[in-house]
Amino acid sequence: MKNQPSRQPSHLLTRREMIRAGSLGLMGLSMVDVAHWRGQTAMAASDLPPKRSVIYIFLTGGPSQHDTFDMKPNGPSEYKGEFNPIATRTPGLQICEHLPRLAQRSHLWGLVRSLTHKESGHDKGTYVMLTGNTVVPASFRSSLPQSTDLPSIAAIAGSATQPSNKMPTSVILPEKIYHSNTGVYPGQFAGLLGSQHEPWLVECTDKPHAYHDYSGAFPKYLFNLHDGVASDRDNWKFEVPHLKLQEGIRENRFHSRLALLDTIDLQRKNLEHVANVANYNRIRGNAVSLMADPKVREAFNVRKADPKILERYGDNSFGWSLLMARRLVEAGVNMVQVNLGNFGSWDLHGNNFPLLKNFLFPPTDRAVSALLDDLHESGLLENTLVVMAGEFGRTPRIFNGAPSVYKLPGRDHWAPCQSVLFAGAGVEGGSVVGSSDRNGAYPASDPQTPENFAATIYHTLGIPRDANWYDRANRPYHIYQADPIPDLVS
Repeated sequence: MKNQPSRQPSHLLTRREMIRAGSLGLMGLSMVDVAHWRGQTAMAASDLPPKRSVIYIFLTGGPSQHDTFDMKPNGPSEYKGEFNPIATRTPGLQICEHLPRLAQRSHLWGLVRSLTHKESGHDKGTYVMLTGNTVVPASFRSSLPQSTDLPSIAAIAGSATQPSNKMPTSVILPEKIYHSNTGVYPGQFAGLLGSQHEPWLVECTDKPHAYHDYSGAFPKYLFNLHDGVASDRDNWKFEVPHLKLQEGIRENRFHSRLALLDTIDLQRKNLEHVANVANYNRIRGNAVSLMADPKVREAFNVRKADPKILERYGDNSFGWSLLMARRLVEAGVNMVQVNLGNFGSWDLHGNNFPLLKNFLFPPTDRAVSALLDDLHESGLLENTLVVMAGEFGRTPRIFNGAPSVYKLPGRDHWAPCQSVLFAGAGVEGGSVVGSSDRNGAYPASDPQTPENFAATIYHTLGIPRDANWYDRANRPYHIYQADPIPDLVS
């Protein structure tokens, strides 16, 4: 059985030990012993560090560093692009003029401008950035998730952290990552870690048949990727009718788990009058029905939020998704991955500038800014890390390699350098780690890898540096493959 790291001090009576004691009929367990354990539990709980969470915003398709957070206004004209930089709240720090809300909130976020890897294809780039591993194994198959894949950051984070209340430890929303109708990308799932550790997938959208009509946010911000104009279909659904059991928990195993819980019910009742075993109810709640709890349902029911809140986040799929992420973190989820953009929305080989300006930047700027404000005002930002990245950056040079497909020019894939936004959980506002060269092509200082990126998430969640995850054959793998990004998270 997998040996998970735990935040529970070793001297406390664990739930398993309590059950074992119950199975022995509590023979020899005195009230003095129980009182001692309860006192030790209360003391230890007061000493535990505050619980931290992570929201990983993944911009599918790969946004351009040049047109967002690492502009090169003095670079060659064929690199510069059509947008201009504007000042942020932080002196000397500039970002794109079409991200004005984020510019006003630079005191809440920092940047890494030197994240680099070698995979400039969508499938492998996604794999690298979602698993936190630069080396793609030989067993990798494009658009074919396998049980031999490395586990995603979300899966590892979920398996290596403790649950809160009835909530799962990790969630992915509002849909799996697809691209160009080629299938589902590997790297999003538990893989070798085992299907029992799949993050909860909250599928909110109905699936399109043609990817070029389903890029951006809806309503009002869907666009046709090739034509560079608004989509002729803007009526996609966004709802959470129910939440299924995690993928991999098959019906027979589910019922066997319920049966096991039934067999220890009597033991629990015997224990409750002498010890605090409230965590037991959390296990049963997860196994039976997460969505039966009205408070839990409320976390997902974002479409019926106060109109002022919807206006703040943006009453569209980007805003709904980040509002849901914020509610899930407040409800106790440790890690939420939000896939913003669908079918490669940020993959702008052509029509780059009008699509960014008119369709992608407005809902992203509004929703991310609202998320940061909301977390900050509620006090949650202090213990919530928000990260925003894609599978890679874009080429410095602007080009139109397919004029028969795209009306206007764009940028190609570029893995050697991308910019990543970090906020909260000790990130110093206005800070910048690393830099790119004159053309924004390669790191000029402090290069960071996907391994550093993943380690920063694990560190934030309080996962010990010596922690392992275990595959189905019980072989150990180090969770940390590198150090957290220095000078970023305290």
